[in-house]
Amino acid sequence: MEKKKQTGGTVFISEADQYLFAQGTHYDIYKKLGAHPSVENGRKGTFFGVWAPNAASVHVIGTFNGWNEEAAPMTKLGAGGIWTVFLPGVGTGELYKFLITAPSGEKLYKADPFANSAEMRPGTASKTVDISGYKWTDDLWLREREERDYYKEPLAIYECHIGSWMRHPRPEEQGFYNYREFADRIVEYLKEMKYTHVELMGIAEYPFDGSWGYQVTGYYAPTARYGDPQDFMYLVNKLHRNKIGVILDWVPAHFATDAHGLGRFDGQCIFEDPDPRKGEHPDWGTKIFNYGKNEVKNFLIANALFWIKEFHIDGIRVDAVASMLYLDYGKKDGQWVPNKYGGNKNLEAIEFFKHLNSVVRGTYPGFMTIAEESTAWPGVTHSIEEDGLGFSFKWNMGWMHDFCEYMKLDPYFRKDNHYAMTFAMSYNESEHYILPLSHDEVVHLKCSMVEKMPGYKVDKYANLRLGYTYMLGHSGKKLLFMGQEFGQEREWSEARELDWFLLENDLNKGMHDYVKELLQIYRKYPCLYENDNSWAGFEWLNCDDKDRSVYSFFRKSENGKNELLFILNMTPMKWENYVVGVPKKKKYKLLLNSDDTRFAGNGNVIPKELAAEAKPCNNKKYSITFDLPPYTAAIFLF
Repeated sequence: MEKKKQTGGTVFISEADQYLFAQGTHYDIYKKLGAHPSVENGRKGTFFGVWAPNAASVHVIGTFNGWNEEAAPMTKLGAGGIWTVFLPGVGTGELYKFLITAPSGEKLYKADPFANSAEMRPGTASKTVDISGYKWTDDLWLREREERDYYKEPLAIYECHIGSWMRHPRPEEQGFYNYREFADRIVEYLKEMKYTHVELMGIAEYPFDGSWGYQVTGYYAPTARYGDPQDFMYLVNKLHRNKIGVILDWVPAHFATDAHGLGRFDGQCIFEDPDPRKGEHPDWGTKIFNYGKNEVKNFLIANALFWIKEFHIDGIRVDAVASMLYLDYGKKDGQWVPNKYGGNKNLEAIEFFKHLNSVVRGTYPGFMTIAEESTAWPGVTHSIEEDGLGFSFKWNMGWMHDFCEYMKLDPYFRKDNHYAMTFAMSYNESEHYILPLSHDEVVHLKCSMVEKMPGYKVDKYANLRLGYTYMLGHSGKKLLFMGQEFGQEREWSEARELDWFLLENDLNKGMHDYVKELLQIYRKYPCLYENDNSWAGFEWLNCDDKDRSVYSFFRKSENGKNELLFILNMTPMKWENYVVGVPKKKKYKLLLNSDDTRFAGNGNVIPKELAAEAKPCNNKKYSITFDLPPYTAAIFLF
């Protein structure tokens, strides 16, 4: 356990702090508001600060004063509505809340919005903690991160929910691995599988397991389900020491309505808009942040910086961006209010994203901001100077939808939907994309990835190997949700661990080995990642062979060396003497055959090497010819 050191300085909130917070530009406000170890007049204790502009009075109640509602009154500093108090003798590990009395006399018992630790649910109190003093050893990683161009590097993300990835057989502890135990196991696994990053769901504190962390109450606290903040630091540090990046799911779109949370925080709506047409999501039962209020924008932007500076996070995947950009998202007539021009764009959210990305990416150029944006909103990853939103990447939800719908089809009908699999390349240059097969695709009766596939069981696995090969070869960075790499057959549930026992089966072990090999190829060959949003990196050879449902394309490298040819047969038919036009008169060396027996395939053989002949095909001067087995993907190196 790393030693926890008591902070030696005095915490206070100055007039300059109040001014900057009111302007929305106090990016270190989390060091002032909340609960922090402090020293006043030689006495150690805890300094408490909270923003409650409409409160008649505020008291700190907790285990240190027997939850006495009169024992620790706070002082209001000025018109901005910040209240503070220093309590000598209060150390770490104490539970507390703010008792806020509204002008009406109503009493509200609120968790601290800036707390760095929280009581284990179902408890709802905040907890005093000292997050300073951790001995980080990831300096090399952080230095290298700032010098990288992540557009030119491989990005293979493993989306993971800690509580259901793997569990102890200890029901009395719910079986959760703590952050440190998880670190030791996930590092080994990600290194074996060749992922570059892990994306962690549900890290900021949340009350309800079934929300998966998407309805947050504690934006500044790593969830207590898996340990304390320094345990989480250990996890990030260990991943960095093993050259694995860490991305967090981040949820600025909405927040939980629980009584101890941000809603009606001081008796009035200060974090959300008081008009329910602007301040509520009717479908989700959550509150929407008021992006027009400076203090709210400050709360959120400082939160992103908090995870970067205090926990060394490498990126945030911003959830539900479309719900923020559109005022009428998920709403019927009468449930939303147009903007000042009469339109449905949320002008305040647009400005918020530009502010967020200019501050965060401007300060930390190696940090990634990733938008889960499900519409065709223009310029999500364009620069703010070009009137874009300034994100690093956007999830390609269109590709995901077309891919899943196509792969689910009986192969007889695939010829009628052939261009679903080619459409995404027509707009690929418009953004910097990540291709996601996320948790959203394997819940709510959507089936796991392997169970989406048609045919008998062996066909399902052959189809999935095909699909993953297509994903690998297609332009765009990659994301796969946990369990899908070995053919998890049940839908995902947060209430149980993945079905690791399936790895005893040949089909699942074969799938696991296949994904590992795909990722090894991805990491090894720059043609697969160095030109991801340009036709300079991708070329169709034949995207029109719909009658045989075959796709062929190649990925181009900047130096013209070690390029890869992909040929995929999406049917159970064997195509004898299949001819593919190729770009060069070279020898084409077989790199991967998805039907190989080592992946639990049928073992249909493809020649280890094919020499191009001077026979024109697909508008190329040269071609190769071979028997293309059923449900098979072949990758050739040339």
